[in-house]
Amino acid sequence: MTAVDLTVPARRGRLYWALADVWNIVRRGLTHYQRQPVNIAWQLGFPILSVLLYGYVFGSAMKVPGGGDYKDFLMPGMFVMTMAFGFINTATVVVYDSTKGVIDRFRSMPMSSSAVVAGRGVTDLIIACAELAIMMLTAFAMGWRPDGGFGFLGAFGLLLWLRFALIWIGVWLGLLVPNPEAAGGLFAVAFPLTMISSIFVAPQLMPDWLGWVAAWNPISSTAAAARELFGTPVGGGDSWVEQHALLMAGVWPVILTAIFLPLAVRRFQKLSR
Repeated sequence: MTAVDLTVPARRGRLYWALADVWNIVRRGLTHYQRQPVNIAWQLGFPILSVLLYGYVFGSAMKVPGGGDYKDFLMPGMFVMTMAFGFINTATVVVYDSTKGVIDRFRSMPMSSSAVVAGRGVTDLIIACAELAIMMLTAFAMGWRPDGGFGFLGAFGLLLWLRFALIWIGVWLGLLVPNPEAAGGLFAVAFPLTMISSIFVAPQLMPDWLGWVAAWNPISSTAAAARELFGTPVGGGDSWVEQHALLMAGVWPVILTAIFLPLAVRRFQKLSR
């Protein structure tokens, strides 16, 4: 009879167990979505309604710098808005787990303290891919067609890169707010953030001071870069950030992640003290 080496698990390093903990958190999150598909439908409802509203109701009255179809201008911005609003969903899930004692249970287990935060991030990225796929199918049904060739993949990557950065804002806020109702109130922050940007209107069509604020909004850089990669570029403004949209679409998420990822992990660690 062959003896079983019981020391194998003990020889596995901390990295292995940290990754295993992350995977368990991801599997748990995806299982919840699988059993509650209405959550995804709710998350997609507002962006799809906005596409129909702005594309069909207001589209004929909206101007695009340099001319062109407003629908081509709008769709990349709507993809960005879907990614931007995602941090509210992240915060809501995190605060729900916190108030229901789920995070307390995680803290009582011999698991990596960063696995809960990282697992939430990976889960949200997977959900974001599904959201983008459904949004793009909606755009195709409306007649939108990208002309950027393989730039399509680059735009998809930048959208997920922005979502990755905003995840940590959502996790941090979810660990700060007291209840799910307060997390839902974050919509009051997200809505102006998306409106004062280049998602719906080019900054050069706004009043000077407001256009400057919109141009330096991080999601404006991603929107402008996505339009360029999708093959529907819009004449940029005079500001440096608008003329280097592709560069800033990569830099802004790095800055946001560098700020809010340590804050989220530190906040989670403080909960156990």
